[in-house]
Amino acid sequence: MSWMQDFRAARLIGEGLTKNDVFSRAYGTVPAVAERWEISPDGKRYTFYLRPEARWSNGERVKAEDFRFAWMRMLLPENGADYAKLFRAISGADAFYKDRVAMLRSLRGTQGGGAESWKRTRALFDTSVGIYAPDDGTLIVELAKPVPYFLSLTGFAPFFPVYKPNVEAHTRIDPDSGILKTDSAWCKPPALVCNGPFVIKSWRFKREMRFERNTQYWNGDLLALDSISIPTIEDGNAAVLAFRTGSVDWVSDVVPPYRADMLADKQAFYDEHRALFEGLQSQGLDAIEIDRRLPADERKNIHRFPAFGTYFYSFNCRETLMDGRPNPFADARVRRAFAMSIDKRGVTDQVRRSGEPEAKTLIPPGSIGGYQSPVGLEFDPVKARGLLVEAGYGVDKPFPTVELMFNKDGGHDLIAQFIAKGWEQHLGVSVRLDQKEVKVFRELLKVGNFMVARGTWFGDYGDPTTFLDISREGDGNNDRAYSGEEFEKLMMQAENELDAGARLRILSQAERIIVEDDLPLAPIFHYVQINLFDAAKLMGITPHPRQEQHLYMVDKIGDGKGRDEPRRMRE
Repeated sequence: MSWMQDFRAARLIGEGLTKNDVFSRAYGTVPAVAERWEISPDGKRYTFYLRPEARWSNGERVKAEDFRFAWMRMLLPENGADYAKLFRAISGADAFYKDRVAMLRSLRGTQGGGAESWKRTRALFDTSVGIYAPDDGTLIVELAKPVPYFLSLTGFAPFFPVYKPNVEAHTRIDPDSGILKTDSAWCKPPALVCNGPFVIKSWRFKREMRFERNTQYWNGDLLALDSISIPTIEDGNAAVLAFRTGSVDWVSDVVPPYRADMLADKQAFYDEHRALFEGLQSQGLDAIEIDRRLPADERKNIHRFPAFGTYFYSFNCRETLMDGRPNPFADARVRRAFAMSIDKRGVTDQVRRSGEPEAKTLIPPGSIGGYQSPVGLEFDPVKARGLLVEAGYGVDKPFPTVELMFNKDGGHDLIAQFIAKGWEQHLGVSVRLDQKEVKVFRELLKVGNFMVARGTWFGDYGDPTTFLDISREGDGNNDRAYSGEEFEKLMMQAENELDAGARLRILSQAERIIVEDDLPLAPIFHYVQINLFDAAKLMGITPHPRQEQHLYMVDKIGDGKGRDEPRRMRE
């Protein structure tokens, strides 16, 4: 999992030890499967006490061993988990991961030995990794060093438990390679066993996912809905039409180019009701509640929220491209030149037209308390041309054709066309636009088969590392294969810094290297999230900048079931 829609579904069917209070401005951590916890004075030992009423959808208790087993799977290199590195902060986990890698390498080309290697792996995990389940209701986690945001991580979907008997029934060990092989049928209905508020009733690929209330969920009184249907509508125009005709209640991402006109219409609506609007604002109400109290008008159904995310272009940092050609973007000067030749203001004002701020940094400024953002680079085509000359490109050595890869959804083609035209104009290079279907796009990114590719990152927890870690060596989300010695040194220094203020200053220096010197990626704009829903008919959508939507918190107003005033409003 790594995309926002992945995590929205995960939060429906799963639940971690903790969760974020998405309706609190403080965005605090609150109990979930763990009803309480204790933290040692040195910040390295966490003891979680699981609530006995937490159940799987088959009625069995959610046990500490379910978490322990799930976290072990995240640490197995053959599973290729994007977020495996987050778990390697646990005591002994990094050594376990490296030992498993070495063990699998030693078995290459041999016959037999796979089963024995797996026994050794399990024994090593039991004896050397700091995750313990002394009883069904207690999970103890020992960290190699303090992680200030660890409680936020335990509410993040990759830290959710899995039902151990179900996974093991779909798993086998290759007798020769020793690789753990898992049949993906375990995570599809009807096999999937869930511990979240909902279960998956049906899943028709690229058509629809349907969720129904989990009758075994420990906090069932929280739920107002009996079922949620999520249709797949790949065409942005069709998604808007589905909302306008009443086929859907919420569109999570409004992408058609005319969304700018829709936003302008909403502003005109606000202008018409300026006095009432400003009066509601003065009461400290959030944007959704203000819309709910304004007069009925379909123009107010589009909502723009600040988002904890950045749109960027990834530069492949490998020495050679997949086909063996020398990679010009292996040179940081080249990457810097192309980044400085992107007219970001033009992208936001002329292409997007959605009120998104241009980005000079990867981390949205002001999104993390106490963190000071670096300055970033200015738009400077003249200096950029000088950098290309410095890197050895000119009349005698023309720059090779730039291949710009993007997926066809979400208006990425329009952004690519604008930026490609700018590069051709400012740098005198040739650019070939390479549009892919989203599944193919993802796969090519993961194997490094690209030159330049569009990218997006939304933060997963409230710390700079949620953005910076995607550029670390060995991170599953470092699609660029970037490796920076000074950057890694600073990130390691931050890991060992106990003073919170000093740690943030170190991380700011690390971000400066990414956005001013090495440029493995070029930030273009910081996202806003644009939704469609009628605030007078739907509640439970949060306007919080993190945009972590918990769909099980949604309630429908006047849904014909006698709840003209929704349950959540009454509470």
